[in-house]
Amino acid sequence: MSPARPALVVGIDPGTAVTGYGVVSCAGRAPALVECGVVRTPADAPLAERLAAIHEGIVGVLARHRPDTVAVEGAFYAKNVRTAIVLGHARGVILLAAQQAGAALRECAPADVKKAVTGSGAATKAQVQFMVARLLRLAHPPEPADAADGVAIALCAALAPPLPTLPSPRRIPR
Repeated sequence: MSPARPALVVGIDPGTAVTGYGVVSCAGRAPALVECGVVRTPADAPLAERLAAIHEGIVGVLARHRPDTVAVEGAFYAKNVRTAIVLGHARGVILLAAQQAGAALRECAPADVKKAVTGSGAATKAQVQFMVARLLRLAHPPEPADAADGVAIALCAALAPPLPTLPSPRRIPR
């Protein structure tokens, strides 16, 4: 038996300066945008303070919507190692918030997000934003761009086939 699609998905685009999020409902025939926005942190604040603000902001979004699934953009290799490590910290507090909320977690690689939304894993940011607006029947893409990215991540998880579940393993008698 295959699990059903999630009814409500929160997609999150991690960042230490701006973390974008999008909430998509899949309860109807077509996905619908419920809310999107960003969590901003002060550029001059210490990293620990910024991470606390990200965690608090995402906890608030998850508490308001109680999603079935939280989708987070997966880690990618950056040219700057420090940037990759700091982004990993932001992803960590977001994953913690999702775990604390009890939601199923799905990580989406950037190329998978592009492919799910546009049909091409090499799509440009403008193409992704255009298709997000088209799929959700919006007059224009969500703003700012980080919020649109969060919505695209939510759509990736919402439109992807449900993950299969395996039966519990049985012990084989010896």
